[in-house]
Amino acid sequence: MRDMVVDPLTVPTTEGSLADLVGRNAAEAGPETAFSVRSTSSATSSATSSGGAVTWRPVTWAEFDEQVRAVAKGLVALGVEPGDRVGIMSRTRYEWTVLDFAAWTAGAVVVPIYETSSSEQVLWILGDAGVRTVVVETSAHRDVVDTVRGEATDLRDVLVVDEGALDRLRELGAEVGDDDLARRLEGIDRTSPATIIYTSGTTGRPKGCELTHGNFLDLTDNAIGKLGDVVLSDGAATLLFLPLAHVFARFIEVLCVSGRARMGHSADIRTLLDDFAGFQPTFVLAVPRVFEKIYNSAEAKATAEGKGRIFSRAADVAVAWSAAQDEAGPGLALRLRHAVFDRLVYAKLRAAMGGRVRYAVSGGAPLGSRLGHFYRGIGILILEGYGLTETTAPVCVNTPDRVKIGTVGPPLPGSAIRIADDGEILVRGVGVFGAYHGNEQATRDALVDGWFHSGDLGSLDGDGYLRITGRKKEILVTAGGKNVAPAVLEDRLRAHPIVSQCIVVGDQKPFIAALITLDAEMWPLWAKNHGLDGVSLDAARSHPAVQEALQEAVDHANLAVSKAESIRKFAVLDGDFTEDNGYLTPSLKLKRNVVMRDFADDVEALFA
Repeated sequence: MRDMVVDPLTVPTTEGSLADLVGRNAAEAGPETAFSVRSTSSATSSATSSGGAVTWRPVTWAEFDEQVRAVAKGLVALGVEPGDRVGIMSRTRYEWTVLDFAAWTAGAVVVPIYETSSSEQVLWILGDAGVRTVVVETSAHRDVVDTVRGEATDLRDVLVVDEGALDRLRELGAEVGDDDLARRLEGIDRTSPATIIYTSGTTGRPKGCELTHGNFLDLTDNAIGKLGDVVLSDGAATLLFLPLAHVFARFIEVLCVSGRARMGHSADIRTLLDDFAGFQPTFVLAVPRVFEKIYNSAEAKATAEGKGRIFSRAADVAVAWSAAQDEAGPGLALRLRHAVFDRLVYAKLRAAMGGRVRYAVSGGAPLGSRLGHFYRGIGILILEGYGLTETTAPVCVNTPDRVKIGTVGPPLPGSAIRIADDGEILVRGVGVFGAYHGNEQATRDALVDGWFHSGDLGSLDGDGYLRITGRKKEILVTAGGKNVAPAVLEDRLRAHPIVSQCIVVGDQKPFIAALITLDAEMWPLWAKNHGLDGVSLDAARSHPAVQEALQEAVDHANLAVSKAESIRKFAVLDGDFTEDNGYLTPSLKLKRNVVMRDFADDVEALFA
């Protein structure tokens, strides 16, 4: 075993709650802008790509405090008692954050529900958590809840944001006094439960992770100590577009409130570039697939405009310039080429993200080293990290002054990493959860002698930086006895512009193979750039040029592994793996057992 322990920067206490952050900020920084709230109006002149027009309305800390307290009083008037579960089913928007802190101010426990959840998933979470009140975004979400309402025996109230839920709560709470809220807050400390977040559920039922006020507060206190230049710098601002139902975005929400970084919300990926331009964040958070999409789209657009060779050379220079930062630094010739491409290419890419982005925080899956070097080379430093729902998000992260591309960084202060003899990553620290809600057996299995067994595989280098190599339960063992981690190959394959999803197979088989799906969004532009304009996506699956491109992608992926671990054959499937058809979780993780069940014949055909 190998351990890496980092002492906390702050001494944990039991005092205070997440709700206290809002009142503190109002008292100490009331007139300062806390949020920029997106609103659409046809009367403004700044048109978006979706046909509307957008303005960003500032909300001060004092205004946010008033809104949170008013909504909290409404929840009290509605009958929400301390410890009651309040569900939120909505896209990422300002009202989500208001409801989050309002529920905490009322002493409630927040239960997020992905807005894309099926009625079966909604029923499971409502029933398992014992949700009494749920606030949904739209009437369509209410319809989903209504289909299971008779079976969700604890559910009492359903409110709809788009139908004035927050205004209604303000009206209901008009007669509730400040003393009522004060008494509620006196009963909350850092050991009190703040939220129950349900895991993605790649296998079986999602489990509800009980996270306390202290998990969030202690983790953010320690994270700010290492990410101060990101969160505390003058004008620091982030635009949230990942789901707040996921712990990653939720942690950043709390981090921004704690560090007083300006925050905005964007709910529609189709308007994201317009929102970047209007909001102008200084840091963003995303999963690697987003960074891959931005790169691939920029490359395809440059090729379509006849500037493909310039982009390719610029990308190579960016990667080389970044890699040189880890050695003796770039030489004169490389610095000159970098300066030229900064004017021609890099500045335009930064402008597409609002023009002020200095940092990007990446998590959820490994980020390829080349991609990390490319973004640092164009002037956006990606801080790759590692965490899970059970750890309140980050356990490890690269920090601005200690970046090692290709790793997820060292443990944050207050966290410890142990690599077990079988390579499993074990975690201990201030962010680690206390229990799965109502599931004692799963809790005992996951928490052993104070260490959380993550199920992930990794290694620590000599400097204490963690590398992720795969998932323990996903390891394939070939007929020849070779252990293969599919994530290494899959991550590289998905980086190709026309690859949407893939699954590496070969358990108890003579060799390794893969099933691949094509990216319908990228296909038209890629096809045009490669002389295949007019070839449909259906025809593309068997087209020789596509097969050749995919073989090159497979060959590139195979460079990361030994010959025995390499992909020998692949097949292109009809359709795609998506959340809508049940093959991806809301956090875009592949449900391997479902894919293997439904595509068993396709898998067997690879080895026939």
